[in-house]
Amino acid sequence: MPFLVSDPTTLLLWAAIGYLLGSIPFGMILAKAMNLGNLREIGSGNIGATNVLRTGNKKAAALTLLLDGLKGAVALLLARHFAGEDAAQIAALAAFLGHCFPIWLKFKGGKGVATLIGIYLALYWPLGLAVCATWLVCAVISRYSSLSALLAAGLAPVWMALLGEGSAILLGFVLGALIYARHAANIKRLRAGTESKIGQK
Repeated sequence: MPFLVSDPTTLLLWAAIGYLLGSIPFGMILAKAMNLGNLREIGSGNIGATNVLRTGNKKAAALTLLLDGLKGAVALLLARHFAGEDAAQIAALAAFLGHCFPIWLKFKGGKGVATLIGIYLALYWPLGLAVCATWLVCAVISRYSSLSALLAAGLAPVWMALLGEGSAILLGFVLGALIYARHAANIKRLRAGTESKIGQK
């Protein structure tokens, strides 16, 4: 985390803006707009792109992935432009928390993978590409989306150190810890060998 040089009011403002942006439940909105049903009653009940894909609508899933990523990226980029790097990282973390714990859905949101990727691409695009590549390689080999997300999030601080983004390492550890917490049930299923694979019905 960079030194906090912005005044507390500015940081709180961007935390609020980031949270509100992150809390927009695009998966729920798109599912309703496209008459795909209630995501809470489909598959895992999650509001993210993976569960939207279970409706059979690839377009809706792709749009959910894009929009969930953009809200993290937009929060970071706006705060960076108007306030500075400290506010940018605060806004990014708040956007992630907004996605996972949206006030509009009684704090029951998604797992944050798309938002995490959007944040890292906006933070430093080579870092974002490294995280995406980690997810992709693991997904191709294991065919587990959850395992790929866990590995990508866990290795992000390593990529930060290697790519010279040391000021973001604390943010990387916090986001990684939250990703692991949000995937607690997936981790149990992975250990039990009952986790569903990509493309598995």
